[in-house]
Amino acid sequence: MPRTYDRAYFDKYYRAADTRVRSAAEMGRMVRFVLHTADYVLGRPVRSVLDVGAGEGNWLPVLRRLRPSVAYQGVDPSAYAVRRFGARRNILLGDLASLDELPLRDGYDLVVANGVLNYLAPDALPDALSRLARRADGMLYLEIFTDADDITGDTRFGHREPAAWYRRELRRAGLVGLGMHCYLRRELEGRLAALERCGP
Repeated sequence: MPRTYDRAYFDKYYRAADTRVRSAAEMGRMVRFVLHTADYVLGRPVRSVLDVGAGEGNWLPVLRRLRPSVAYQGVDPSAYAVRRFGARRNILLGDLASLDELPLRDGYDLVVANGVLNYLAPDALPDALSRLARRADGMLYLEIFTDADDITGDTRFGHREPAAWYRRELRRAGLVGLGMHCYLRRELEGRLAALERCGP
């Protein structure tokens, strides 16, 4: 069934205590972790964030508390979310396939795709990863779940691939894993010590 990203969808997966994916406290911990990890990798504070699949822009209030001057750009396919929060939280109507058609800047210190990549068909993932990587001048946070993961929330993915398949596609997109869903473009891996990278 096609998904409708309307208010009822966001009420169910973002707000209702029994069906939401993360509480406000869990969201805060995740954003703090990602932001400070990106700060460490960059060697300076993150100044710009691109959040693809931003939903209602829930990362922004947390980011603003931590980094009031951060430049945040959200992108989401939900007409409801953009109508309600677009102007206030800087969210454009779009998706992973339309990134190159949107008025985005050339590079961001942090690129986020949180909880959206699993919705893509497997043959659409390589292009999406390449588009995300091209927008990153710093770290990427790409949450992807495999067929071995026990997950909650909207799980209507069709199917999930084994971890080895996703790792191969991430490498093909020129990304180096740091662990915990964090990645760098290969040309930036000189910033890392050998054991800061995933793998042997």
